[in-house]
Amino acid sequence: MDRSIIRQAQEFQAKMAKAQEELSDATVEVSAGGGAIKILITGQQQVQKVTLLTDVDIADRELLEDLILTAVNEAIAKSQELAQDKMGAITAGLKLPGMPGMSGSPGLGRKGFW
Repeated sequence: MDRSIIRQAQEFQAKMAKAQEELSDATVEVSAGGGAIKILITGQQQVQKVTLLTDVDIADRELLEDLILTAVNEAIAKSQELAQDKMGAITAGLKLPGMPGMSGSPGLGRKGFW
């Protein structure tokens, strides 16, 4: 096997590992209900913090549940977008099955995520 291919594969693997580490450190914050609900999530879709303003009316349980759901879903979408941008920069031009935007496949079983 050509040594340059092995070297390129090792470089690619190192870049991917670094990107995944950066995504675990990166965070995205979103809000819903005019800032009443805030969600902090990592680039690996791990929710770190949920914040409710003190003046949120928790008596209206259904509204509160809808606001939380909206904020969490938006946070996940933003986090996935961040991950796709980060990984897409590394995989640009490659035709790899399972990578977003590379071959049309959805990835490793997570819709919209590699």
